[in-house]
Order: sequence, then structure tokens, then C-alpha cells
Amino acid sequence: MKLSREEVLHIAALAKLGMTEEDITHFGGQLSNILENFEVLKQVDTANIPPTAQPNALCNVMKADEVATSMSPSDVLANAPRKEGEFFRIRPVLE
Repeated sequence: MKLSREEVLHIAALAKLGMTEEDITHFGGQLSNILENFEVLKQVDTANIPPTAQPNALCNVMKADEVATSMSPSDVLANAPRKEGEFFRIRPVLE
């Protein structure tokens, strides 16, 4: 399904996107390709496939909340590249 220039401009206006002539050509081709792929997917027979929201049968995996001993600060910091006292030393995140 090839989108016209006007359809691409309409979609861009709905998305509140400004587009150059180069963008219209570039994204018009990409959007047309996406729609063509959906046309191919429409041909797949899904009559015997039940609708699903999750393809895998996942369930929550929980474990008991048990009290355990913590590692000592010296064990936690044993492989730290930089430390200061009982803390990790990191580069400043905000300056």
C-alpha cells in the first residue's frame, strides 16, 4: 500500500511533526513498507489460533521472605574499584 504525499503529511500533522521534503520521501517509503507488511500478515490463516495477550505461559515466581545474614562491608567492598571508608566511591553523577 503506497501512501500518497498528502497522507504522509496528514500523519505527520496528527503526530505534530514538522517534516522536510526529504523526510516526506524517506518516511513515506518506510510507512508504505510497514503497511505492505501488514497486508502480508493479513493473509495468515489464524482461524484456529485462540487470541492471546501473552505468548508464553508465565507466572510470578516468588520465594519465601526469609531473614538471612548480610555480607560484611569489607566483603561487599572487596572488589570495588574505588572505595572511601565503608562506601563505594563513584564519579559524580550531577555536577
